Amino acid sequence: MTNLGKRMALTAAALLVSTSFASATDIKFVRFFGDCQAEFGDVTDPADAYGECGIITALTNQFNAENTIGAHVNTQTVDWGAYYTQLTSSYSTGDIPDVAVMHASDLINYTDRDLVTPIGEELVAAGVDPDDWVEQARKNVTSDGEIYALPFDIHAVLMHVNLGLMEEAGLVNEDGTAKLPTSLDELISMGKTFKEKTGKYYLAMESQSTDVSSMRLFMSLVWQQGGDLISEDGKTATVDSPEGLKAAEFIKAMFDNDLLDPGLDYNGAEQAFLNGDAGMFINGTWVVNSYATQAENGAGLTDYAVYDLPTFFDKPAVFSNSHTWIIPKDDTRTPEEREAAIAFLAFLNENDYQWARTGHLPVRQSVIDSEEFQALPYRAGYAGTADAAHRLPPVKNERGIYLDIAAELSPMWQTDMSPEEAVSNANDTTQRILRRNR
Repeated sequence: MTNLGKRMALTAAALLVSTSFASATDIKFVRFFGDCQAEFGDVTDPADAYGECGIITALTNQFNAENTIGAHVNTQTVDWGAYYTQLTSSYSTGDIPDVAVMHASDLINYTDRDLVTPIGEELVAAGVDPDDWVEQARKNVTSDGEIYALPFDIHAVLMHVNLGLMEEAGLVNEDGTAKLPTSLDELISMGKTFKEKTGKYYLAMESQSTDVSSMRLFMSLVWQQGGDLISEDGKTATVDSPEGLKAAEFIKAMFDNDLLDPGLDYNGAEQAFLNGDAGMFINGTWVVNSYATQAENGAGLTDYAVYDLPTFFDKPAVFSNSHTWIIPKDDTRTPEEREAAIAFLAFLNENDYQWARTGHLPVRQSVIDSEEFQALPYRAGYAGTADAAHRLPPVKNERGIYLDIAAELSPMWQTDMSPEEAVSNANDTTQRILRRNR
């Protein structure tokens, strides 16, 4: 066992032994990431699992099998699209989970309404060291000096690449890496060369009005120019800035030059990439491990590679968010149930490395510095993403802003709306949300 592994095991063992319970304590655990019981339901070693669903399922199984405090985690999976509606509804029905996943961007919606309670002191008592969290991760879960959640990752947008198709198109460097564009002109030129050589689309990206990849790319392009979508005080929308207009023109040019299929949703874009029908896929850190595994198992995707989102403008910047774990406020929860929930969170914190195997960026500096993490495949290709990771200033209803911007951008390629009108409409909808937040 490596030094990191020994340290993790010893700390986890100390944690589990130090907490005593007279009887079994059930933990209701609600999350997205899918249901993969059929494949990983009996796996208790996360090293034998892959992908978000597989690894969190194996971690949960391991906690249930090995903890000595009599705690048992009962998982309820919720479809991603309905997750936050169902979580919010649980407060009115009284069926409140003990532990729930939450994006950092959504946390302010719950802390502002007193729906989660601080857990910092309890995490420290359970052996968690917040000083080991990287600055952005700690910032993501802290409000008014209090820690409200356990950060689990930082995730961001990447460029996933089919190197086999790139080689066929002559878009590979001497060292075997893909040639990536550094401007809109290069993107269009390479895209046309790619289609001429392979007969396939250069890019894949979910493109429906309810899909958010276009919003993630749009925000990244604005930040790469030094602009932003919201003023620092969170009160004024700036989507229609010169930087916003240039970002919108960039995305419209991608579609106008036939670089990607405008008719694909998320699943369709992903399948196009995995089936070898597109050269590159704009998607997140959350699929690195899954795509690598599928490529190894003979999918249409051959010779998989993944890189930082290219810098098309002045400086690196890429959309990011963070998965965190919260303990929703519930006045009926017993001290034993809360202590068991804290023990589970401490166990997850100890296994941040296993979660980082998905492709996400770890939140613990000790994991980032470890030999195990440094040795993970593909990480060199997106080593710059952590430093380029960017988020909106904290505002309530951030998810609504995401969805509205995506919806207002999509008419550019669906109905040939001008970029000027698209960013003007997106600015108006964002301003309405900010006004309601006051």
